[in-house]
Amino acid sequence: MSTIDGLPAHILLVHLVVVFVPLTALALIVCALSPAAARRAGLALPLLALVTLAAVPLTTDAGEWLERHVDRTDLVRRHTELGDGLLPWAAGLFLLSVLVWWAARRAAGGGRPFSAALRIGAGVLCAAVAVGAVVDVYLIGDSGAKAAWQDALTGSGTEGGEGH
Repeated sequence: MSTIDGLPAHILLVHLVVVFVPLTALALIVCALSPAAARRAGLALPLLALVTLAAVPLTTDAGEWLERHVDRTDLVRRHTELGDGLLPWAAGLFLLSVLVWWAARRAAGGGRPFSAALRIGAGVLCAAVAVGAVVDVYLIGDSGAKAAWQDALTGSGTEGGEGH
């Protein structure tokens, strides 16, 4: 995908990633820490994570198209390198979401509950992957903003100085 209604698709699709990765990360942590929340979320948790996972390569592919149509600066290269690292985080969110959903379903069906140590370990792993994914999205977004806007603002468009 290259453009949507004349705009580079990447600048539109990136909003899916910016919203869905933190939302999925938060939902994963809540459901990992609260079996009741995981039961209530049901299949919505892994489906949300699947949408998140699908949004990442779509956005990355659109970004690669855009990269070929802009000046290749160090900032653009940095953004591209960071963007290439998000897919494993999104895959981790998806896999852990499926595991949390499966564990909640198993417990609701009368299966033997997991040990406290296993639940704590799973919660720590979910939190680590969730935080890693959100931090990565932040770093990617920050580098993309710098690549797009560095040297673009001259200050001549503000009347009366900053804050006016």
